[in-house]
Amino acid sequence: MSPASPTATVACRLCGTPTPALFSATVLNRYVVPYHYCRGCDHVFVDQPTWLEEAYTEALAAEDTDVAARNIFTALRLAAFCYTVLGDRGEGKFVDVGGGYGLLTRLMRDLGYDYYWSDRYAKNLFARGFDANVREGASTAVSAIEVLEHLPDPRAFIRRTLAEQRSDTLVFTTEVFADGHPPAPADWSYYAFSTGQHIAFFSRRGLDRLARQLGMWYYPAGRLHVFSARRLPRWKLWLASRMPLAVPLALLAAARLGSRRGRDQVLVRRQNTGAQA
Repeated sequence: MSPASPTATVACRLCGTPTPALFSATVLNRYVVPYHYCRGCDHVFVDQPTWLEEAYTEALAAEDTDVAARNIFTALRLAAFCYTVLGDRGEGKFVDVGGGYGLLTRLMRDLGYDYYWSDRYAKNLFARGFDANVREGASTAVSAIEVLEHLPDPRAFIRRTLAEQRSDTLVFTTEVFADGHPPAPADWSYYAFSTGQHIAFFSRRGLDRLARQLGMWYYPAGRLHVFSARRLPRWKLWLASRMPLAVPLALLAAARLGSRRGRDQVLVRRQNTGAQA
């Protein structure tokens, strides 16, 4: 692993422990940045990402070529999870935070779930008319797909988001490294130095530690990770986390719940008619 540039320790973003730099890397092809590693939290992070405004001139990085496939497969996994683990039969409300251009929200509504979009930095293109409104009541669960790695303070984000959405369950995705073995800079493309957008990284052990700090349970479920204040049935999590099982479970849920495409078209038409009146 390449040595880090000499730098003072900084407080771990999760536990406050003085944390040395693990390595340094060049971000956005011009900023030499130390990446710190807290062994107690099994967490790699950047302390002062001063370039974020520059990194987010566009919400979606050009090199994120798997955005469409990721949303499709994530929607199938989420539908299987909501139907099997949470037992939702169309009565619940869900919110996708950091929802990008709204593709996942649209897919989830197509699969029958009452899903809403929220993102402070992107424009809702695919799920227009279904922005989240906290006044509409508590959320059964909140999803945050490829969000945590973008955050200077993931713990504060989770607390604030669950409080705002009045939910006790967060379902999210992020790539994880092997417990206790943060990858070398050249060995893990997920650092994404060229985009400058990824600044926080976890192992499963680190996510379990973070969940405990939040007073929640951590459930790894394949590509999904779940924080919940509820005890969830692990055998159902196992079913929903296996892609060969998740696909038929998602399609079963869609068949029973019914797609919201037609209903949503009517709702949006009424919204537009009301706005023009």
